[in-house]
Amino acid sequence: MGPRDSFFLVLAGFGGGLVGSVAGLASLVSYPALLAVGLPPVTANVSNTVALVFSSVGSVWGSRPELTGQRARVRHLGYVAVAGGVTGAVLLLATPSSAFVLVVPWLIGLASLGILIPRRPAAASDAVRTAAHHPPGVVVVICVFLVAVYGGYFGAGAGVVLLAILLITTAEPLARSNAMKNVLLGMANGVAALFFVAFGPVHWAAVIPLAIGFLVGGRLGPIIVRRAPAGPLRVIIACGGLGLAVHLGLDAYG
Repeated sequence: MGPRDSFFLVLAGFGGGLVGSVAGLASLVSYPALLAVGLPPVTANVSNTVALVFSSVGSVWGSRPELTGQRARVRHLGYVAVAGGVTGAVLLLATPSSAFVLVVPWLIGLASLGILIPRRPAAASDAVRTAAHHPPGVVVVICVFLVAVYGGYFGAGAGVVLLAILLITTAEPLARSNAMKNVLLGMANGVAALFFVAFGPVHWAAVIPLAIGFLVGGRLGPIIVRRAPAGPLRVIIACGGLGLAVHLGLDAYG
């Protein structure tokens, strides 16, 4: 891999980290970039997951104001995300991908529409005050686990799905839900990355420049979420998710 490819991956990582921390669509940018520089699909997927750890570091770093008061939720759901990430990593290296490929476009499409579901502001303010003192329900736990499994397995659009779940099942505002999404996906990606480093075909020459771009882009994303109007931003995220669902659907069923 030459300097031109490395520079290309830094740019791809920056773009992926930016859209990943805002909309959960990092792999939409980074995974095709890894394929473009010549990596085979499984190696590209594994290397992408390892590099995504740095996107999560940047995103969580930039989301510290929105994570205030959410320590209990991180503690309750973090174990679930870690378990899902390990499960997804094992599935990637041990099973064929045909089942996931067929289901994922529908999952991402429905989640993208779910982001647009309106919520009452009064309910939102009440829930924000009490969320830190109530453990998540069974439905939330199951959904977070399944998304974390997918995140450890492949991950394209996992952030959109998880953000939709958090917005629908809680009344937290977009910025706080997005910050929680960044933490949970970061934990799932992190444990999957450790598994891949130990057992998978990681291409470090591609991971390093991609990770540099991810770190910078991930750090800037929460600033956009914090300052942008929530309504239009939700529409943009939903449109991005629907576009990804159509793209993956054409690949799966075409």
